[in-house]
Amino acid sequence: MKQWLETREVLARLAELKREGRRAALATVVRVRGSAYRHEGAKMLVAADGTTTGNVSGGCLEADVREVALKVLEGSGKADVRSYCAGSDEIVAWDLGVGCEGEVQVLLEPAEDDRAVERALLDGTAPFAACASLDEPSRRLVVTTERTKGTLGDPRLDASAVTIARRALGAGSSAVHTIEGRDVFIDVFLPPPRLVIVSGGEDARPLAAFGSAIGFKVIVVDRRPGLLTRQRFPHAGELVTAAPDDLARLVALGPETFAVVMTHNYADDRVYVRALLDTNVAYIGVLGPRQRTDRMLAELAAHRPVNESRIYGPIGLDIGTDGAEQVAISALSEILAVRSGRRPSSLRERRQPIHVDAGG
Repeated sequence: MKQWLETREVLARLAELKREGRRAALATVVRVRGSAYRHEGAKMLVAADGTTTGNVSGGCLEADVREVALKVLEGSGKADVRSYCAGSDEIVAWDLGVGCEGEVQVLLEPAEDDRAVERALLDGTAPFAACASLDEPSRRLVVTTERTKGTLGDPRLDASAVTIARRALGAGSSAVHTIEGRDVFIDVFLPPPRLVIVSGGEDARPLAAFGSAIGFKVIVVDRRPGLLTRQRFPHAGELVTAAPDDLARLVALGPETFAVVMTHNYADDRVYVRALLDTNVAYIGVLGPRQRTDRMLAELAAHRPVNESRIYGPIGLDIGTDGAEQVAISALSEILAVRSGRRPSSLRERRQPIHVDAGG
């Protein structure tokens, strides 16, 4: 889920370094076996001065990956694949940032170009895949549902990679594939889910900040333009001035959209909820007590059928909250559970693997 926005940040930094004439190496997680903090496609850029952007684990592998990346820059300049294995000791596994019996493989390569094609696609909304052979990652083939750009150096390899990449786009997962006798990493990018916050009020600010931090494209909507400033919402992807009747026209609303209505004005909340019910957004959270939400839905149902299955009010998980920051955590936890199709519970009760990708 974080891959799209994090990769855009990493590649933006790479382009900045290239403009300054400075070298960098790129580390990418290409294989994960067992449980791990990060999935295939997680990236960390290491500049020649040792500064980094992004991460490839929960913080346990970064120091070693940084040192190997610097050696790649200082040495022959050839790509290297480094494996980090946990063995059978669960405590060691935790310390390494991978699960019991887990393994993480990281591709380290000199970043020879600024990845302009991928950066341009990351500024859009269309899914795509970037293909690279592990033994020659400087050759890249970028595949969308309709077009291709670049080459892996062999027409037969390109053709096979395109077929597999488009299949991977449908599955939504990055992985190494053996194609024409070569190991090719197919890095799949799906646009991030959208978090639409209907309010520019004070308590919307932590929700926007936390939502962006966990990988949502945050869109803050209000009909009061004075509240929609970059100073108030520096992490938002979009700030949209929209009355309820204009919401669907001005904001992309679809099955990968999760909306929170929190204007603290009953009449405004009701008409925004009515507008959202006319779309296929996956989640409509309503801030406020249950009695308020029930009254709102009853009034809407008096004029039209209301499907309440997507309505979550009061919003959030029952974790005990005090203040806007904790309410934001509660709400986002519920949204993540809805998106992954999981029933919220304590992880100590879960016997299945914890780190299962929900897609994106």
